[in-house]
Amino acid sequence: MALPDFLVIGVPKAGTTALYAALVRHPQLYLPAIKEPKFFLTDNAPPAGRGGPGDVQTYQEQIWRRADYEALFDCAPPGTRRGEATPFYLYDRLAQERMRTLVPHARLIAVLRDPVDRAHSNWAHLWAAGLEAESDFVAACAAEERRRAAGWAHFWHYVGLGRYGEQLDHLYRLFPREQVLVLRYRDLVDRPTDTLDDVCAFLGVATGLVGDVPPENVRPCPARTTLNDRLRAVLRFGGTIGYRFPVPWRHAVRGPLLAMLHRNTGPRPKLTRAQRTAVLPYFVDDIARLERITGDSYADWLSVDHNTELVPD
Repeated sequence: MALPDFLVIGVPKAGTTALYAALVRHPQLYLPAIKEPKFFLTDNAPPAGRGGPGDVQTYQEQIWRRADYEALFDCAPPGTRRGEATPFYLYDRLAQERMRTLVPHARLIAVLRDPVDRAHSNWAHLWAAGLEAESDFVAACAAEERRRAAGWAHFWHYVGLGRYGEQLDHLYRLFPREQVLVLRYRDLVDRPTDTLDDVCAFLGVATGLVGDVPPENVRPCPARTTLNDRLRAVLRFGGTIGYRFPVPWRHAVRGPLLAMLHRNTGPRPKLTRAQRTAVLPYFVDDIARLERITGDSYADWLSVDHNTELVPD
């Protein structure tokens, strides 16, 4: 069976794409070209439901057949450690249980980012893609309960994705702690060489072979104009009905629209002190829980003046 030896399980907008890009260069590791197969998010059936704008198209790209998933690792050279990176596995409790059933000995890597900054980056990503209709970050967070009730996919859960204490609490009931490596996003950014060596040592491969984290997953931010607002509306409508059309058709239409939306880029939306003050209460109790579970301090995340939006995701 060609199943992974390790998984990068979380979290979105915390450098997982950059970590994948670094690890894929290690000669003793094999990661497939598909970075987020999302296999453990479903149970032997394709995802169902309409969700939010663009969700169905994402569901259609998900690998849910076990044979297809194993085929991703067929080309792994003998002796290499196989892995993949799907940053929603930590958040999804059922995914955790499926991992425990199928790959109980896998090593798991989670990269945690200040939850307010992570949520803001998540919102800005969807806003830049033309899919997020809510131009106010705080209002978008407040809309989460309604969106979740309507079946919107995980990437729209700006608050829920950042409640790491709950997620790790559940994970540690399924996997021994020695199989889980918890990193901080700032360490990946500020100390890339040391952090990558920590990851390699955890995976049991040679250290010193990958020393930098390439910038990945950076979207330009379109300027706020009347024309761009109309383009966003068209892109959201396309995201709602696009699943009915073949993928090449969708790309042929969406590509020019995105190019037009991004023709004039403005500054990336900055997280303000007022926004941080409004959103931080969603996470205070969970940060305390995270500290109890890990034994580490995350007190810096509790400051309304804390901001890690200084570098690209």
